Amino acid sequence: MTEEQLREELDQWEDVRYRMEAEGIEYCFRSYYSFQEIEDDDFHLKRERLIEMMVEMEEYIQEKITEVEDQIIEIHNEED
Repeated sequence: MTEEQLREELDQWEDVRYRMEAEGIEYCFRSYYSFQEIEDDDFHLKRERLIEMMVEMEEYIQEKITEVEDQIIEIHNEED
Protein backbone atom coordinates (compact mmCIF):
# COMPACT_ATOMS: atom_id res chain seq x y z
CA MET A 1 0.00 0.00 0.00
CA THR A 2 1.29 3.45 -0.82
CA GLU A 3 1.52 6.31 1.64
CA GLU A 4 -1.27 8.09 -0.22
CA GLN A 5 -3.55 5.05 0.13
CA LEU A 6 -2.72 4.77 3.81
CA ARG A 7 -3.48 8.45 4.36
CA GLU A 8 -6.82 8.01 2.60
CA GLU A 9 -7.64 5.03 4.80
CA LEU A 10 -6.59 7.00 7.89
CA ASP A 11 -8.93 9.82 6.84
CA GLN A 12 -11.79 7.33 6.52
CA TRP A 13 -11.22 5.94 10.03
CA GLU A 14 -10.90 9.43 11.49
CA ASP A 15 -14.16 10.35 9.77
CA VAL A 16 -15.89 7.38 11.43
CA ARG A 17 -14.56 8.44 14.82
CA TYR A 18 -15.65 12.03 14.26
CA ARG A 19 -19.18 11.00 13.26
CA MET A 20 -19.47 8.70 16.29
CA GLU A 21 -18.43 11.47 18.65
CA ALA A 22 -20.33 14.31 16.98
CA GLU A 23 -23.57 12.55 16.15
CA GLY A 24 -23.70 9.65 18.57
CA ILE A 25 -23.18 6.00 17.84
CA GLU A 26 -26.79 5.13 17.07
CA TYR A 27 -27.34 7.89 14.54
CA CYS A 28 -23.90 7.35 13.07
CA PHE A 29 -24.23 3.64 12.41
CA ARG A 30 -27.93 2.95 12.31
CA SER A 31 -29.72 5.90 10.86
CA TYR A 32 -27.42 7.75 8.56
CA TYR A 33 -24.19 6.23 7.30
CA SER A 34 -23.44 2.88 5.68
CA PHE A 35 -19.71 3.60 5.29
CA GLN A 36 -19.59 1.81 1.96
CA GLU A 37 -16.26 3.49 1.23
CA ILE A 38 -14.64 1.46 4.00
CA GLU A 39 -13.43 -1.86 2.67
CA ASP A 40 -13.10 -3.74 5.93
CA ASP A 41 -15.30 -6.80 6.41
CA ASP A 42 -14.68 -6.95 10.16
CA PHE A 43 -15.80 -3.32 10.55
CA HIS A 44 -19.04 -4.00 8.68
CA LEU A 45 -19.68 -7.18 10.66
CA LYS A 46 -19.22 -5.29 13.94
CA ARG A 47 -21.44 -2.47 12.65
CA GLU A 48 -24.21 -4.95 11.80
CA ARG A 49 -23.89 -6.67 15.20
CA LEU A 50 -24.04 -3.28 16.94
CA ILE A 51 -27.24 -2.40 15.10
CA GLU A 52 -28.74 -5.78 16.02
CA MET A 53 -27.88 -5.21 19.69
CA MET A 54 -29.41 -1.73 19.64
CA VAL A 55 -32.64 -3.18 18.24
CA GLU A 56 -32.57 -5.93 20.88
CA MET A 57 -32.10 -3.35 23.63
CA GLU A 58 -34.98 -1.22 22.35
CA GLU A 59 -37.24 -4.29 22.25
CA TYR A 60 -36.17 -5.36 25.75
CA ILE A 61 -36.84 -1.91 27.20
CA GLN A 62 -40.27 -1.79 25.55
CA GLU A 63 -41.08 -5.23 26.98
CA LYS A 64 -40.08 -4.05 30.47
CA ILE A 65 -42.21 -0.90 30.12
CA THR A 66 -45.21 -2.97 29.06
CA GLU A 67 -44.62 -5.44 31.89
CA VAL A 68 -44.49 -2.73 34.56
CA GLU A 69 -47.49 -0.89 33.08
CA ASP A 70 -49.46 -4.14 33.21
CA GLN A 71 -48.51 -4.62 36.86
CA ILE A 72 -49.69 -1.09 37.67
CA ILE A 73 -53.00 -1.76 35.92
CA GLU A 74 -53.39 -4.97 37.92
CA ILE A 75 -52.88 -3.07 41.18
CA HIS A 76 -55.52 -0.51 40.19
CA ASN A 77 -57.93 -3.28 39.20
CA GLU A 78 -57.48 -5.02 42.55
CA GLU A 79 -58.19 -1.77 44.40
CA ASP A 80 -61.51 -1.29 42.60
